[in-house]
Amino acid sequence: MIDFWLAAGLLLLVALSFLLIPVLRHRRAQLEEDRTALNVALYQERVAELQSQQDEGVLDAAQMEAGRAEAARELLADTEGAVVPRASRLGKPAPLLAAILVPVLGLGLYLHFGASDKVELTREFSHAPKSMEEMTQRLERAVAAQPESAEALYFLGRTYMTEERPADAAKIFERTVNLAGRQPELLGQWAQALYFAEGKKWSEQIQALTDEALKADPNEVTSLGLLGIAAFEAQRYQDAIDYWNRLMVQLPPEDKSRIALQGGITRATEKLEASGGKVAPAPAAVAKTGALLKVQVDLAADLKAKVQPGDSVFIFARATSGPPAPLAAKRLTVADLPATVELGDADAMMPQLKLSNFPEVQLVARISRAGQPTAGEWIGRSQPLASSTTAPQTLTIDSPDK
Repeated sequence: MIDFWLAAGLLLLVALSFLLIPVLRHRRAQLEEDRTALNVALYQERVAELQSQQDEGVLDAAQMEAGRAEAARELLADTEGAVVPRASRLGKPAPLLAAILVPVLGLGLYLHFGASDKVELTREFSHAPKSMEEMTQRLERAVAAQPESAEALYFLGRTYMTEERPADAAKIFERTVNLAGRQPELLGQWAQALYFAEGKKWSEQIQALTDEALKADPNEVTSLGLLGIAAFEAQRYQDAIDYWNRLMVQLPPEDKSRIALQGGITRATEKLEASGGKVAPAPAAVAKTGALLKVQVDLAADLKAKVQPGDSVFIFARATSGPPAPLAAKRLTVADLPATVELGDADAMMPQLKLSNFPEVQLVARISRAGQPTAGEWIGRSQPLASSTTAPQTLTIDSPDK
């Protein structure tokens, strides 16, 4: 921000010069006027002296006229080149007052209407955070600067959950739902945050949120995992096993959370058998083939002169009816274009947000000079398409990012 304020200060000095230079010129004109008045007074004094000498008979009429002419020549020589100052209706105080008010009003208006917070935020996002605390602070400032950004709110809520701040996360997810709509993933995240914020106590609101989420998407992973936890805590071990088995089917084989999930199923099975119960057989899992989209990304011809080779290019797929967060993403630079990339379940930003979990997605490519994935200078968007599409897609970056 230092270079920004230096530039602003320089522009302010230029603006003040238009106000102060006329004042300085007026002072020089005033000095010139005072010198002329002094010369006129000396001339009048010399003429009075000559008149006195003529009255006393020291000078005759010819000598009197000669002396008067000599005094007049001296006056003309002293005042030659003097400019008669133009009358000003503003007077002296007005420019000085304006010189004080201009920077004060300019600073006040900028602090009220300006975007210094967004400028600083863009600068910060161009560098990787050094800690989770720093990332949280950045996201909080991003939400403050862009309160209508569902993406910023979503990521802040996820970060609060990582930091074990479920009460704060619940408030953020509620705002996200109000902005982005009642999407199953968002409802599941909201319910999970409420559950932990209320000390792992089940409530009617949590039940309603999970029911709504699973009605819209029977495979919504956050709700399935949460219902399994709640069932286990309530010693309904068969229900916990059923929910977790349904969740297990949604996770890719390489997902690390499968180990913990399988451990939970094992513990629930042991407790159920220890209480004399018998585990019901799990329904046969339906084999799932992961979604994979092939996208050729290029830059419109009229934009090639407006971008720089090092500008970041973010290519991602997001659900047309789902959470605002990208489902899968890749990062390139303008120098790499044109390029063909693949977006699939293996590129999922989070295990529970896979392409194959959403029937319809949109492809987006964004150029960001600041390296910020949520905002940039140019963008390209595709029409909605099925996540199961196998035909190669073409995506052209051709529009201003608004």
